[in-house]
Formats: sequence, structure tokens, C-alpha cells
Amino acid sequence: MRPASLKSVPNQLRRAVLLGAAITLAAPALADASLDGRTLSYQNDEGKTTWSRSYPPELGVLSGPLTQDGLSWLAVGPALYAYAPDGEQRVRLDFPAEVSALDGGGGTLQATAGFGSVRQTFTVNDMRIQNRVVLPPDAGVTGWLARAASGVPQARLAQAAQQDPANPFLEVRLARLAQLQGDRYGAVSATQRAVSADVPFAASVQLASQFETAGYPAAADLALDRAARDWAARGYDPALVVSQEALRAYGDPLTELNVLLAQNKLRRADAWIRYLRLVSPRFEGYPDTYARYARILDTQDRGGEADEWRQFSRDLSAGTLYNLGPGALLILQGAARVLTLALLLAILAAHLGYTAHYWTVQGADLAALGGRWRGWLRHPLSRARRITLAYAGFGEKLVLASLLLGLLLSLSAWVWTSRVNGRLLDPALSAGTYGGAWFYDGLDRLSLSGSPADIALIRGLASQLDGDTAAARQTYAAAGNAPGACIQNNLGVLSALGSDSAQARDSYRQALAQDPGQVPASYNLGLHPQSPETGFQESFRSGQPRLCYPDQQTLIQALDTPPGASALGLLRDPWTALNSLPSGLPRPFQWLWVGLLLLFTAASLLWLLVPRLPGGPAAGRPPLYRVTALLLPGSALLEGAWGSVLLLGWACTLAVLAGHLRLISAGSLLGSGGPGLAAFLMVALAGIYALNILVFVLDELRTARSLRRAEKG
Repeated sequence: MRPASLKSVPNQLRRAVLLGAAITLAAPALADASLDGRTLSYQNDEGKTTWSRSYPPELGVLSGPLTQDGLSWLAVGPALYAYAPDGEQRVRLDFPAEVSALDGGGGTLQATAGFGSVRQTFTVNDMRIQNRVVLPPDAGVTGWLARAASGVPQARLAQAAQQDPANPFLEVRLARLAQLQGDRYGAVSATQRAVSADVPFAASVQLASQFETAGYPAAADLALDRAARDWAARGYDPALVVSQEALRAYGDPLTELNVLLAQNKLRRADAWIRYLRLVSPRFEGYPDTYARYARILDTQDRGGEADEWRQFSRDLSAGTLYNLGPGALLILQGAARVLTLALLLAILAAHLGYTAHYWTVQGADLAALGGRWRGWLRHPLSRARRITLAYAGFGEKLVLASLLLGLLLSLSAWVWTSRVNGRLLDPALSAGTYGGAWFYDGLDRLSLSGSPADIALIRGLASQLDGDTAAARQTYAAAGNAPGACIQNNLGVLSALGSDSAQARDSYRQALAQDPGQVPASYNLGLHPQSPETGFQESFRSGQPRLCYPDQQTLIQALDTPPGASALGLLRDPWTALNSLPSGLPRPFQWLWVGLLLLFTAASLLWLLVPRLPGGPAAGRPPLYRVTALLLPGSALLEGAWGSVLLLGWACTLAVLAGHLRLISAGSLLGSGGPGLAAFLMVALAGIYALNILVFVLDELRTARSLRRAEKG
């Protein structure tokens, strides 16, 4: 069948089609921006290209362009640019990750940014991001502006700075170039333009570092001040820990501080350490940094300032586990390692003592079974009945079983501290703030398994910081009808923001009644407590109520089950618990020692119920047994209390000495012992040996006296 020809169309319809085609062909092209490869071009109404911008591949993915409100929007990596029809750059907006999509449906511009499986949609209105932007500790994002400027050839530097006035790193490069050319006025002008740019805090810190290198300390101070203000405006807070990895992504102020201290530029170093003290005093490794700075101040005859820094460092230990400071878990982990070594030494010494004591009588009994080793093949059950432990008395077997159970508990503590410490340093909890899609993704990966009330505090606080008050209230409600002091304070902040001042003050009073030392509630009630957090609040959030943030103890309680529950878990499933110990051994060797330990422990507990073999009491005191008793204090006296005391004292002294000499890793447990600790331990060891010899001699005399009485009888 032939298709209908144009002649078959009614005349009126044919004329309308031809007229529409003519109008379309005659109409001028509409002005619009288009992307050809990585070049953005703008065509005017006449179809002529009036301006263009090119973006190197190193800057990341391009999304757009999209026309909204007469502006052409293009996303370049984590930045979103808006261009006017004449090519002027109107604004640059910074996102927490690469922008993957732009959407202008419904007259509202929305940008989707994310990393991996994490995606978050932001609304742009009046050339501002309406949502809270949380910068993750990702140098690829926080260092994007500096990287974009460093890739511009020097010949195009002035043109690039004119086209992208929002990138201050281009002006810094121009300032350095003017310095080299002897143009001081040009250098100062470029520096002033750079320091006045509106950039995130991480970029401000990077600028401050470059100003230090260029010799503009006043500009560096101004950049640090702008960084602190942006830090506060984004909801970052000095109450939270910041890891060194996060600090490096946030401009690396710690490295700049260390460089200035190494160069003996104390005046400039003071500006940087005070910036750290203001915005993130609890950064990872702060005790060593503050102690180093205090020692330098001492050498400058500034002892008063040095003492103030030391006291400030000590004050930050409040709220940590047992107030031991930020390394509390490492201290406990070191203690668990030392205790584990001590118990291993005690178990080995006790077993050697039993072997030396009962070697002869055991050999006589096993001769009829084919010997010590063949007996396992010929008569395995009879051989198992005659293991060394079967000849020991009940007191000796009880000591060995107690030592093995203690070893399991110390290993459980080691596993718990290692697991919790690793989770405590997770980037989601050590980035200086909570909230944002990146944070929630990290929190989900942590799979918090601790106290529901403490988990509710963390998640509710994140929602509160993000401005989602409904979600915050709902999350806090999961803590129950009697929330803790921290949640009670934050509920008061929600009431205050809702203009319910009476309810807010009541919540603050309840929080203070539960915890009289709580600083946020005291601050909100106008009691003027002094702390680094309240000083920060007064400087950058004056007039706003103070939120309560979780301290280290709260985080530990939220992250994991308590140590007691972990110990019970080891008793329920010792194989899984012990194989999770970070021993560093290959998996087969890990299985081997765990299997042997569990087998030995089971045998020692089982043999408590097995009667002692007749040859045990008749073993006497062979010469090898006496030598072992002198070399291993307490090993010959385990039937009485003195034996356990001497054995554990000897084993603990050797274990602490091994930790002090770095033969085993004891973390920061013995870090402040000094050279005097080794001398003290040697004296203690000598005293234990002397006491062991005295008790052993007295025991020998008592045994000899008993034998003489038996012979006379």
C-alpha cells in the first residue's frame, strides 16, 4: 500500500504545516550554553559563540549545562558554577563530593552529589545551597580549588584569575609571580584579593599556609580567622575529636605548626597552635603536641605559659575512659598485653614445675604402656589418664586452672580494647562534626551495637545539626522516658529554637540535676562555665544555645557491648572471640594456638574432678625439681598461698620489664616510666628471688623435719 502523499492532505492543514516550517527556518537561534567535550560554549540569539570555558580532565566529572533564572549552571567536580549571558562568573558553590546530576524541574535547581553508594540532593536557591554542607575528610574534595589553580599554565594565569575570581589560589600564584618580578604592589593587591575570597574552611587553611610561605603573616592570620568562622558556621565543634587524617584533608594545620616549630618561628607557631586549640583542641595526638610546645616555652623562660598549656591538655582528659586521656583504650590494651604475658609466664613456670616434680614417677607408670610417646598410640585413654597434671594435688590443679581462666579473660580484654579502639577512630566519628550523607553511611557501616540511649544521642544530634528537628525528636525518643543529661539538654535546645523558652529552661535544669558537671546545660542557664567549648560558642555562635556532644565514654558505650558482656561472649564462643585477636599471625597459626589454648584449658578444668594418681604424693623432691623451684619463684609452692603470690609477682615483674624494654608492645601504658622504672623492677625481681629462696629453704627444713619424724615413728 502506497503511503499518502502530501497532495492528499487537506489544503488548510497543508498551508499550516508549510507556514510553521517557514517560521521555524526564519526564526533566530535562541541564546543557550552547550557543552562540547569539556568546553562550555555560549551562543547568543544570532547563533554566534560569544564566550567559552574549557575544563581539564583532572578537575573531575562535568554535569550540565542547565539554564535556570537566566544563568547557565555547570557542575565541575565538586563545584557548581553559574555564568551570566556575558560570560561573567556569578557564583561558585562548593559541594561535599562530585556533582553527578543537575535537575531544574519545577523551577527549582537541584544538584545531586555523592561518593560510591552515598548520594545527597541539595537545593540551590538565590545562588545559595539551602541544605547543610558537611565536608568529608577527603583531600580530593577539600583540595580541589588548589588543584584547579595549580593546573593553569603560567602564561594563562592572569586570564584564568579574571575568568574565575572565586578561586583565591590563582591570586596567590599571581602574588608569588609579582614577588619574583619585584612588583610589591601587585603582590599585595593579589594577596588582598585572595584573602577576601569566600571559600570553605579547608581552603582557607591551605591559603594561610601559602601566605606563611610567601611571608604575609597578617594575611595568614586573617585566613585562619575566616577558617574558624566557616568551621563554626558549618556545625563543626571543638567538643569532637578530629583525626590527623581529617586534619590533613582540612588544610593540614598540624604539619604547618610542626614546620614552624622546627624553624623556631615561635610567634607564627603560636598563631597556628591557637587556631588548633580554638577549633579542634582534641585533635588526634594533641597531648604530645601540647607537651612539645610547653617544653619549647620552658626554654624561652616562659614557664607560666608552659604550665597553662600543660593544664589545658590535662583538662581535656575529662570525659575519657577513667579520665586517662584520649589514649585510654591504648593504655588498657597495653595493660591487657602485659597481663597476658604475665599469665603465660606463670602458666609456663607452673607447668615446668609440675613436669620436673613428677617426671620420674610418671615415667615409671608409662613404661608399661610403651613409654611417654608410644603410649599415645598404643593406649591413648590410659596415656591421657596419666598426663602430668594427673599427678598434681588439687591445690596445684586449681592454681593452673585459675591462671588459664585469667588468661582467657585478659585475652578477652585485649580483643575488646583492640576492636573498640579501631572503631572509635573511624572517620565518621573523628571528622569534627556529625551529619550529612557521608556521616550516616559511615555510621551504618559501624553497626553500633552498644547502649541504645547513647546511639540515640549520636543519631539525634546529627539530625539536629542537619536542621531536621522532627527526626531529632523522634530519635531522642528512642532513649526512653528518662533520657540522659546530654539528650535532655539537646531537647531543651530544640525547645529554645521553637521559641518555648520555659520548656527549654526546664530541660536544662533537668539535665543539670542528672549531671551537675555538665557544661552545656550550665552555659544555657547562664551560669558562665569556663571550657574550650564555651569560649568557642561565645566567639562564633553568640546568642545560640549550646548543644551537648558525646564524650569518649559515651562513644565507647554506643560502639560496643561493655567489657563484661565481651567476656561472657568469650565464654559462650571462645573460638570466634580468640580468633578475632589482632595477633598478626597467619590464620593457620592463629587457629593452632587458639586450639591448643582451649584444649589445655578444658583439660585443666576437667582434671579438677579427676582423683590424683597414687604416684603423685610419693614423687618426693627430685634434684631437677629443686633447681626449677629456685629458678622459677613460687613454682614449687603452689599447694599453698605463698606459691601463687611469688609466681604471679615474678611473672608480672618480668612482663612489665619486657614492656618497658619494648620487647612487647605495651602502648602508652609504660611511656612515662623513665629509666628509674627498670631499676625498680630489677630490685623488685631480686627481692622476689630472695623471698623465694627463704620460703623454699624453710619448706625444705619443714619437709626434712617431717621425714625424720616419720622415720622415728
